[in-house]
Amino acid sequence: MPRENRKRGKKHKKEQPQQEEQFHEPQHDPAHNDEQPDAEITSQDAPFGYVDPDVKAYFRTVDSQLKEWQDDFGDVEDGLDPKEDRRNFVVAALSEMAGKELQLATDPDCAAIIERLLHSMDDFLKRVFVDRLSGSYAHLLMKHRFASHVCQTIFNMAGSTVSRETRGILPAHPDVESGQLRTLTTLVLDACEEVMAHTSSFVTHPFASHVLRAILVLLCPTIAPPASSADVLRSKKSAAFKAKQGPMKSIFNDQTHENTLACPKEFASMAKKVLHALKEGLGENEARAVAADKAGSPTLKLVVELEAHCGESDEAGSIMDHLLVGLVSASHDDEAQESVEPSDYLTTLLYDTTASHLLETLVARAPPKTFDLLWSTYFAGKLAKLGVHPVANFVVARAVDRLSAEQMQAAVEEMGAAGVWVKMRKTSRLGVLKALVDRAAVLQSCEAELVEAVCSAFDLTEDEDKPLIVQCVLRMKTPFYRDARKRASKEEEHEDNSEDRPAKRRKHNHHDASDPLEPRIQGALLLQSLLHLREPHQRLVADSLLALEPSDLLDLAHHPVSSRVLDEAFSSPSHVLRKKLVGKYIGHFHTLADDRIGSRVAERAWAAADTYLKEKVARSLQEHEAFLQGSHFGRFFARAINLSLLARRPDNWRRSQAASRAPAPAHTPAAVSTPAEPEKEKKKRKRREDEIDELFAAGKGKGVTKDEEKKDVGWKRRKDDHTDSDPASAAVAEVDDAVLRAIRAAPSEGPHARKSGKKR
Repeated sequence: MPRENRKRGKKHKKEQPQQEEQFHEPQHDPAHNDEQPDAEITSQDAPFGYVDPDVKAYFRTVDSQLKEWQDDFGDVEDGLDPKEDRRNFVVAALSEMAGKELQLATDPDCAAIIERLLHSMDDFLKRVFVDRLSGSYAHLLMKHRFASHVCQTIFNMAGSTVSRETRGILPAHPDVESGQLRTLTTLVLDACEEVMAHTSSFVTHPFASHVLRAILVLLCPTIAPPASSADVLRSKKSAAFKAKQGPMKSIFNDQTHENTLACPKEFASMAKKVLHALKEGLGENEARAVAADKAGSPTLKLVVELEAHCGESDEAGSIMDHLLVGLVSASHDDEAQESVEPSDYLTTLLYDTTASHLLETLVARAPPKTFDLLWSTYFAGKLAKLGVHPVANFVVARAVDRLSAEQMQAAVEEMGAAGVWVKMRKTSRLGVLKALVDRAAVLQSCEAELVEAVCSAFDLTEDEDKPLIVQCVLRMKTPFYRDARKRASKEEEHEDNSEDRPAKRRKHNHHDASDPLEPRIQGALLLQSLLHLREPHQRLVADSLLALEPSDLLDLAHHPVSSRVLDEAFSSPSHVLRKKLVGKYIGHFHTLADDRIGSRVAERAWAAADTYLKEKVARSLQEHEAFLQGSHFGRFFARAINLSLLARRPDNWRRSQAASRAPAPAHTPAAVSTPAEPEKEKKKRKRREDEIDELFAAGKGKGVTKDEEKKDVGWKRRKDDHTDSDPASAAVAEVDDAVLRAIRAAPSEGPHARKSGKKR
């Protein structure tokens, strides 16, 4: 008996029917369809029948083989391509699957195997598999949890195939005698038509809601950015379940990920049809009820995005109008705007952990007039409370991104008068303050006020304390942290001098999250936003960075959180800040690069320096070249700065560094012949090179000793290594090589040629 149908308790023997009834033939029901599975072997868990144990064992073997091949793409050996064997393996598995697709998709063990196998199917095999499921999508989505994930994987992976079909790239496939195989674009459209009548019930369905999200993103990819598609399409529970199964990817190495996918025009019209079907099924009360549902709220977010993409949000009776309690309709009536009162429903959405995500989308996608009405009704005058609320502050931060200069000025004054800045620092909720700084950088308004707000939040009111803004904001502490740091350093010094001292202080990259003086992510993000401000408003943070000791700067560069602040500083438009900050690290670059995080900061600093400053950095590293070569991380930085070339040919090194900073030339270099070059010049150059080669060949072995020949070979090898790593000086090195060979070969034919075995 299948495990799904087993029950706890004592087993009871079934009563045996009478002997004469055992041989009676079953009567045929004319209404019974022979193609449907028998009622005795079907249940809610297996609506299309159970999978044969032998077939299930075979697909377990397929799954283990696919897992083994996922990270091992294989190499071509003895003319045998491993991809061909793997393709044959996949085709054999699909041949065994033929006729059992619905059973395998609804099986709890085989459904995950089918998902893994889908990642290795080519476009033609995907079309075959999707075609086999046609006609059963409504049943698969609404009545089976495992089959719904298979369908979700199909729609998630269909985008690349549909994009190729839109561009006219169709795979070659054998002729099918039973009929013509539909394209995946047509199959997706037919599947949407099949489930069109059930879309409104899909919104809150525990199995079908995530599949509906995948369909909406496939029809209109712009409503969900690629970076957030995983969070939009899957819940945390689903993501945790997928993580237990391990990564799922193709066993072939020829899978390319396209940044932009071509979407056919039929998908845009189908997206509107799905949107209108949802509007008909979701009334005003139904839409508001879905907002707080854990399965329906993420789906409703995509519906709101789709409605805004189609340009139907600014209409009376739209889904956005229902969710905003008629604010869209009121924004078109001047008299209605004056009589708008705050709704308890929207106030509840502000403080709800689930519905607040939907409200963020509504705030971001609302029409301009509707947003102004929403801000003045629900946010203005209440920012002191909403800005420090654990849930509502995220909605306020999203709303700040759309403020005008006048609205922002009023918001900063309101929050400053209420003393909210200190509460934000104490509760570690700096999202609204960071959003205000980012908006100020865009509008170029209220920049000085917000810098003062940051100083007020961290108790940096005195001029002598303001240079500590970087250390205080990073650690989310006031200047009082200096005393705590001094006490900690004295205790460590006392412990080091004691006889029974413990282990030494931790090295870099060994960070303790429970340490109160560890850099915090909120503080690092706020400092990065402050560096986006114009001069002189960013000077406070810049001067604070430059006032740090080299040891403190190294600690910042070696920490994964605080190093992001240095990355932003090195990419700052202020040339003075970049130059001085690079100069602070001169003499410590070898220590900076000898670290997993610090090596990345060293590369940023190197890219931000000019040629003169780069030479100073490289000169300071010449005595530490052996140290860098022996470092696991520093050797890559040493290879980038090319210290050996600087020691041999400083001029070539400077030219190569200048060429690396200069934009790419519009024309090809002179060392490479261009089509516009005259044929005579080519012949002259070729003749000169041939003459030099002949001189070298004639002098080879006559007047060149073995030691000189070894030096020449060694120099040539070093030259080849250099030109391979430095293409900018390849032409110059080639000319020097030809001149040196001519000089060495010339005395062998002159009157003062050396005799073998004698000195001049």
